[in-house]
Amino acid sequence: MQYRTLGRTGIQVSEIGMGCEGFSGKTAEQVREMVDLMESAGVSCIDLYTPEPALLDNLGRAMEGRREKFVLQNHLCAVWKDGQYKRTRHLEEAKANFTERLRLLRTDYTDVGMIHYVDAMSDWDTVVQNGILDCALELKAAGTVKSVGLSSHNPEVALAAVNTGKIDVLMFSVNPCYDLQPANEDVEELWADKNYEKPLVNMDPQRQALYETCQRLGVGITVMKAFGGGDLLKADMSPAGMALTAAQCLHYALTRPAVASVMCGARTMEDLRASIAYEDASPEERDYAAAFAAMPKISWVGHCMYCGHCAPCPQGISVADVTKFLHLCEAQGEIPETVREHYAALPHKAGECVQCGACEKRCPFGVAVTENMKRAAALFGA
Repeated sequence: MQYRTLGRTGIQVSEIGMGCEGFSGKTAEQVREMVDLMESAGVSCIDLYTPEPALLDNLGRAMEGRREKFVLQNHLCAVWKDGQYKRTRHLEEAKANFTERLRLLRTDYTDVGMIHYVDAMSDWDTVVQNGILDCALELKAAGTVKSVGLSSHNPEVALAAVNTGKIDVLMFSVNPCYDLQPANEDVEELWADKNYEKPLVNMDPQRQALYETCQRLGVGITVMKAFGGGDLLKADMSPAGMALTAAQCLHYALTRPAVASVMCGARTMEDLRASIAYEDASPEERDYAAAFAAMPKISWVGHCMYCGHCAPCPQGISVADVTKFLHLCEAQGEIPETVREHYAALPHKAGECVQCGACEKRCPFGVAVTENMKRAAALFGA
């Protein structure tokens, strides 16, 4: 298992994580079997959006004696009421439920205190004005949570939140179909058939700006819906008009800026093993570029996907890294210090490009690579 640093939190997380859906409806023994498999495979990050008492209790029992091996994303404002999950913005109700979550999980802290499901700007205003954000920050100051997070499907809301500087972790829906959709306060629009009737071209600029802003500010991203609820894995269900493999979906998410871990919705042991198998997948099995280029309903023409098909450069330039650093700077209108240092650490710079065009011949998306190298050389001065 490969591990990544969760942004500025410094927390190390497995790049393959676990969504809580897989624990739902399971017996205590079945949950323990899943946790045993996770521990043996090194899967450390678990998202817990659900407030379901039986699930949390079973997981808490399964983690006894090994709590420190897992990184928990516990959601603030997802409560259990009248026998079902509900989202709340009532401060006292949210605080009481969060305390109960920790009791059921048999722990006195959570690694990420995630403000739950904020998809509308008006709702973000409520989170700020009702004291929810302040509550999360107070929990962090007390050590009850190690970092403050927010979950959203809307890049406009997510950008507003991370730009406050108060959000350490963003849980966001990342996959190659949703990334082409514009911001919307209705999450169901992400998978609505009508929104894929006309060909979609290139990533929504607000989504790209979100990923790059998170990278610049040190906000770690944990991914939800990498498989689009499973639709992307089925040709007859995929909004793109063709099926992708689990490895391709995971690799796409893990190559986006700031992404640290993908929460896989493994509902069975077989699902969990299939996601873990990504770690042993070959570069060919992970490669999504050829599949993306063949999608009948979606096009990334001219857009660098950081897929690496441009390599090898005869001058040894890491074209994908240079392009990613260039995009980060252009999105911010400046050169952040961290990006400057990462660029300086590259063994070969954009200025060494001899404009041979070999990279452009290999690019599945028709990216003007040599022009990007010119811009990067001028921007970084080398």
